[in-house]
Amino acid sequence: MMLDTATAKYRAIWISDIHLGTKGCQAGKLLDFLKKNESDYLYLVGDIIDGWRLKKSWYWPQEHNDVVQKILRKVRKGCKVTYVPGNHDEFAREYVDHHFGGVEVVDKAIHETAAGRRLLILHGDEFDVVVRYAKWLALLGDGAYTVLLVLNNWLNRIREKLGYPYWSLSSYLKLKVKNAVQFIAEYETAIAKAAAHEGVDGVVCGHIHHAEMREIDGILYCNDGDWVESCSALVEHYDGRLELVYWAHQPATQSDSQKKAEIACVY
Repeated sequence: MMLDTATAKYRAIWISDIHLGTKGCQAGKLLDFLKKNESDYLYLVGDIIDGWRLKKSWYWPQEHNDVVQKILRKVRKGCKVTYVPGNHDEFAREYVDHHFGGVEVVDKAIHETAAGRRLLILHGDEFDVVVRYAKWLALLGDGAYTVLLVLNNWLNRIREKLGYPYWSLSSYLKLKVKNAVQFIAEYETAIAKAAAHEGVDGVVCGHIHHAEMREIDGILYCNDGDWVESCSALVEHYDGRLELVYWAHQPATQSDSQKKAEIACVY
């Protein structure tokens, strides 16, 4: 279903894997989303700033700073912002239980929806065996992924000039490579089991850049996606309904009235 992007108000919004500090970050589209969507709660579910990439080379354009400032403005307007660091911004884990500009940093969180469902919120990298036990391999894979994103950006510039819509090369490859599909399935199952152990009704995570919402053995599994490929977020309406929102990949020349967001997976 396609909806107009006039300013919307939600009870809660979850976003993750923004990767500020990288050329692959879709900061402009995230700013557009943050301007047109308000919420009482905003959860930053890890990999907001890419410390891995910034250690290698500094990249911080004005748009990336604008994203940080926009989030802080939301705090000042009364939005409760909670930051759960991930593996790319693991430096922030040293500041768990502290507040910065009104943003609370926590290792994990519990959110209760308006419908009474309790959701465990974590980034999810602790369930990635490569990140947990072979960080050198994760860093190598991150480099390859960065190259893939550069190719993806060039491909979509050509597609845009030809009048074709956005298409994610890396997402396509993930779903075509058997090992990647198996990894995603095992990751989702492991996190659902952890949520069941915590005695909650569901879990919200990020990390694998694959937006998804489905039930796994009675646990509602929600992955809010990312802002380098899918430009997606998880939102909660005031009646407790949860939805995945995919912010449209539209040409920069298109007017605001023409921009649209695709919404799917309602629970």
